Amino acid sequence: MPVFFENREIVTPGDLLAEGGFDAGRNTYKIDSKIYACKLGLVEYKGRTVSVVALNTFYVPSVGDLVIGKIVEINLHGWIVDINSPYSATLRASEVFNKPYKPQKDELSEFLSIGDLIQAKVIAYDRTRDPLLTIREPGLGKITHGQIVKVSPAKIPRIIGRKGSMISMLKKETHCNITVGQNGLIHIYGRNPEDERIAVLAIKKIELEAHTSGLTDRITEMISKERGSDK
Repeated sequence: MPVFFENREIVTPGDLLAEGGFDAGRNTYKIDSKIYACKLGLVEYKGRTVSVVALNTFYVPSVGDLVIGKIVEINLHGWIVDINSPYSATLRASEVFNKPYKPQKDELSEFLSIGDLIQAKVIAYDRTRDPLLTIREPGLGKITHGQIVKVSPAKIPRIIGRKGSMISMLKKETHCNITVGQNGLIHIYGRNPEDERIAVLAIKKIELEAHTSGLTDRITEMISKERGSDK
């Protein structure tokens, strides 16, 4: 049962990925005993399943995801949030206040206004309704400092790294707090603008070179050079 690429190698639509007793996974199709790619991405061989992780995808919410979003609308019961997805999210007043919400007394715009950025968690979503968010957990809420970097949601696993290895290295080397939203938005907050600038450069380099090997070492080296260090 031959395979025709290395695991995590870039493939293009129509490439023959495997032949024999394999199953077609995401972004692949099977003709007779042959499996082909139907999207540009990274091929993954897991057991008998062959899949392609698309390099350019939109974000599909999943319960439990941490996301970064922008308030785009206020209504009687809460806020509508742009989460960089085809699906707008809803943040109900009950998921913001630690007290009973009274529409006749509580002015929602005093807490979150249109244009505000938030860190939130997806608490409900299915194909029949828009995702629901909460900010009633530690670490969530309005973003008041730092900057936001936008990347392809497909690159988020590479930015986090295996068992969090890449993001841990980034935090250590750049001296920045970095919060990664599964929706492709990343919040960076450093001690100073220079630390934030280096963190942004590193994240953009990871996005550009996500498909290559030895990336962690190259990112560490780049950070050292940006700091003018010979570490």
